[in-house]
Amino acid sequence: MSGKTFGATAAGAFSTTPSKKDPYRYQVGFGSKFASEALPGTLPNAQNMPQKNKYDLYVEQMTGNPFTSTRSENQNAFLYRIRPSVAHQGFTRLPDNPDLESNFFPLNPKVHVSPTQLAWHPFDIPPQTEKVDFIDGLKTLAGNGDPTLREGLAIHVYLANTSMDKKAVCNLDGDLLILPQQGRIEVQTEFGHLMVRPGELFVVQKGMKFKVKFPDGPSRGYVQEIFGSHYQLPDLGPIGGHGLANPRDFEHPLASFDIDQTAWKIIYKICGELHECSQEHTPFDVVAWHGNYVPYKYAMEKFVNIGSISKDHIDPSIFCVLTAKSKAPGIPLADLLIFSPRWDVADHTFRPPYYHRNQASEFMGLLYGGYGGRSDGFQPGGASYETGFCPHGVSYETFKEATEAELGPMRISQDTIAFMLESSMMFTITDYAMKRSGKLHVHEPKMWDQLKGQFMNHIDQVNKDLQASGLPPLGTPS
Repeated sequence: MSGKTFGATAAGAFSTTPSKKDPYRYQVGFGSKFASEALPGTLPNAQNMPQKNKYDLYVEQMTGNPFTSTRSENQNAFLYRIRPSVAHQGFTRLPDNPDLESNFFPLNPKVHVSPTQLAWHPFDIPPQTEKVDFIDGLKTLAGNGDPTLREGLAIHVYLANTSMDKKAVCNLDGDLLILPQQGRIEVQTEFGHLMVRPGELFVVQKGMKFKVKFPDGPSRGYVQEIFGSHYQLPDLGPIGGHGLANPRDFEHPLASFDIDQTAWKIIYKICGELHECSQEHTPFDVVAWHGNYVPYKYAMEKFVNIGSISKDHIDPSIFCVLTAKSKAPGIPLADLLIFSPRWDVADHTFRPPYYHRNQASEFMGLLYGGYGGRSDGFQPGGASYETGFCPHGVSYETFKEATEAELGPMRISQDTIAFMLESSMMFTITDYAMKRSGKLHVHEPKMWDQLKGQFMNHIDQVNKDLQASGLPPLGTPS
């Protein structure tokens, strides 16, 4: 039996309003306990697992942390569904996808180390003669660690042209942060539907089943996968009670369900391997649910930028939307930073990013618009990368202009969203990124050739100043 989707007609305290580009309603908040039912009375009252649920629904719990995690970190959800996930016909190992990688240790011959800056022109979407869906179109670019250790991350792109039909994905390795760049993605999850456009981020946590459709045709986007923890909002410290990404701007789906009782395929990713599971019913049959382990999306245009209003730069942590903990206290596994439209007013300040060598590894992409300060050819759908402590900064031309320009208030990154996936961990780069994509180009070091030692033009004045201070001139014993 196959049937249409049945969804909740109302939310709890508040739900968003549908639009032409996004027909779905959402609950709002971040890290909250949510509840939603597509049929009235299907959520049990004051307990999680009654002896018998309304309409003979099955209860199924999904946990995102160990049972003994602290209350503040414990994430779970109770699902009330037509048939439980255990009703399946077994698993079959699928052939390896040579462009999908999960082990990023340097001992793996399929990954590489780069001491220099790298960049990629926009990655090609497959031609329509090849039918490629979201999971088939994943290409891994870089990463760290390994999912078996529950520590590390992977950075992918998806390059696809075909919507998933009776096929869903369940990633057991980690949470997926998905950033569409070309075309919206319509995501059906066990918790309900979400429509995600370029400029929005979408997070689906490990263990959740979902499928992806492309309502605008062939699509491209970026994916960060974290193996060891979950995304959370960064602490605000002296910023206070609000700013950066505000919790109320995150949107979570409302319950909806299908009554399809025909054949489905579920693709499980575990330790980087793909396994296929067959079942005789849709995985999207959850009539009601409650909990805080729930997928969500966020419109990055809503980000509240913080910056200097006197002089000098603030560290890029002020651009952090989401962060994920590593196993080392106080050190993030991954940060998502964005560079979006804002005012720059700092007085007597070199305004572009100054020359720097960071402890962090930096992987950047561009969703739309134009972003200076990267290599030549940094375009939407492309990428750039600097390993930790790799020196980088703007070209000589940009440096010269920034040191000589008359300063006044100015808008920067107008009509642009660029993002950085920053990590305290070292990355390795995959075979696909280094060899098979055909899009790799090394940053051109000649862009810095004119950064000469201008200090040498001032030796005479330096010696006069030293003499006036009672100090020996340069080149003489002190």
